[in-house]
Amino acid sequence: MSADLAARAHSIRRTVIRMCMGRGQGYAGQGLALAELVAALYFSELRSGVDHLVLSTGHSAIALFAGLHELGVYDLEELQTYGMDGSRIEESPLEGTPGFEITGGSLGQGLSQAVGMALGERLLGRGGRVYCLLSDGELQEGQVWEAAMCAGHYRLDNLVALVDDNKMQADGATAEVMTVEPIADKLAAFGFAVRRINGNDLDAVLDGLAWARAERGRPAALVCETVPGKGVPSFEVYEKVHYIRAGRDVWERALAELGAGRR
Repeated sequence: MSADLAARAHSIRRTVIRMCMGRGQGYAGQGLALAELVAALYFSELRSGVDHLVLSTGHSAIALFAGLHELGVYDLEELQTYGMDGSRIEESPLEGTPGFEITGGSLGQGLSQAVGMALGERLLGRGGRVYCLLSDGELQEGQVWEAAMCAGHYRLDNLVALVDDNKMQADGATAEVMTVEPIADKLAAFGFAVRRINGNDLDAVLDGLAWARAERGRPAALVCETVPGKGVPSFEVYEKVHYIRAGRDVWERALAELGAGRR
C-alpha cells in the first residue's frame, strides 16, 4: 500500500503545479506539503459515505482538489482553471463544491463545525468519523480553542484534528507573527490525545491515523510537521512560499524537479 500511496502523493504534487501553472499563481506550498496526508486520507483512511473530511484552512483546498482528481471527481482540464473567473475551482471553495462539506475561507471555524458533525454522528449512531484539517497559523483564532474545549468536554472519540504545522503564514513565520506553541501540550490540556508526526513521511502518517482511530474516550489530534513546497527543492527554500506568483518557466522547472509521475 505504501508504494501506491507514495505514487498517489507524487501525482498530487504534479497536479498542484499544473493547477497553479494555469493562472501563474496559487497556494502551491500548501498543496505540495499536504500530498502525503491527502493521499493517506483519500486512499487508506476515509470510508466513502461514512466518514467526513472538514477543511478548515480553505486556501489549502488545492491539495484536496488534486486528491479528488486522483479519485476521479475532477478532470485535470477543469482543475487548470483554478482561481479563474467563472471557475468552480476556487482558491477557497464554497460549501456545495464536490468534495467539500463546508465553506472554510474564513479561518478558525472548521473545528467548530467538525465538533458539531461528530456530535451528530454520535447522536444518530451511524459510526462516522470526522477528520478536521487546520493549520498552525489558524490556531491564533480563539474560536479554535472554544471548539477544542467542547470536543474534550464531550469526549468526542470520533473526531480527529489534523494540524498542518508548516510554521508559516501569510505575514511570515508563525513563531514571529504570534507563536502557537506548544501545540501538542495545549491540545492535551483541552482533553485531546495528541501525537506529533512527520507529515511528509507516509509511514508516520499511516501509523498516526491508525493510532488516532484506536483512541477511545477522547478526541485525537495529529500535529503534522510539513515542509511548504515539499518535493520541489526550489520552492522549499522560497521565502514567499505561502502564495507563489511566477512565470510559466518557474512552474515548468518545478515539474522537472518533481520528475516523471503517474500522469
